[in-house]
Amino acid sequence: MAFKKLHSDILEMLEYLDITTPTAFQSASIPVIKSGANIYCTAPKGSGKTTTMILTTLQKLKCEPVGTAPRAIILVEDRDSAAEVNEAFFKYLRHHPLRVYLCDEKLHIDVIKSEVFEGVDILIATPKTLNKLFLLEGVNTTQLKIFNMDDAAFLEQKIAHNTMLLLTESIQKCQFVIYTDKMHPFLKRYESYFMKHPKVISIK
Repeated sequence: MAFKKLHSDILEMLEYLDITTPTAFQSASIPVIKSGANIYCTAPKGSGKTTTMILTTLQKLKCEPVGTAPRAIILVEDRDSAAEVNEAFFKYLRHHPLRVYLCDEKLHIDVIKSEVFEGVDILIATPKTLNKLFLLEGVNTTQLKIFNMDDAAFLEQKIAHNTMLLLTESIQKCQFVIYTDKMHPFLKRYESYFMKHPKVISIK
């Protein structure tokens, strides 16, 4: 069972939410993500990809707030997707000290920069906002442990692609996990950049 060897805080959250049985995708992917490898996770909608991303991110951070620099980044396509992912995290962390920060594109970038500077553990952002933060030296990537790309078909867009390449050049050591409905050919090209020796988890 994929849920058996997770952090005790996560098991309590799952019990509270009455989630007892992992999906086929979760059973296949969670142990591999926990191993620390770079991974392409492909599965159709409804397979449990978002829940997997949340659980493995919390596991990677050991469910503890540490320091001020983000230790996990969730890259999403647009503002609506960012809000959805933030809401999904909130469901698990409603009464937990881990700090999730949603980079709301409606806020001025200087406001986002100052709020991130106050200290976050998990940063949820679009490529546009993350690129602005990075260029303003508003996000410290030295403590990153895991970088998730959610529904990653959007990475084919030029700004998203360029942001990924720019950011990953500055990241020394980090696990990259790409979630997508299917293996798009352009995603394979990242093996030449930051997806070193990746594993593939695929559920159809």
